[in-house]
Amino acid sequence: MIARQLLFSGRVQGVGFRAAIKRIASGFEVTGWVKNMDDGRVEMQVMCHDSDEMDEFLAAIKDSDLAAFIKQREVHVIAPLTGVRGFNIVR
Repeated sequence: MIARQLLFSGRVQGVGFRAAIKRIASGFEVTGWVKNMDDGRVEMQVMCHDSDEMDEFLAAIKDSDLAAFIKQREVHVIAPLTGVRGFNIVR
């Protein structure tokens, strides 16, 4: 299992960013969540079984209209998520 944490900064809150990420995720075999952070960033934790699928999912975000809102993107390797089904927006 491959898992990543991404932290997006820029104009990423109040623009439909989380909903757009969820829509993109629906086209991939990924599990995880995305949420707004108190400091203005958006955090995403995502996992999947295939490294190519993960790379394609992250590339789809980078190549989407969301790119105009992202000033910086941090990617961290994390332990696989537990107790998560589907891909959700956390409020």
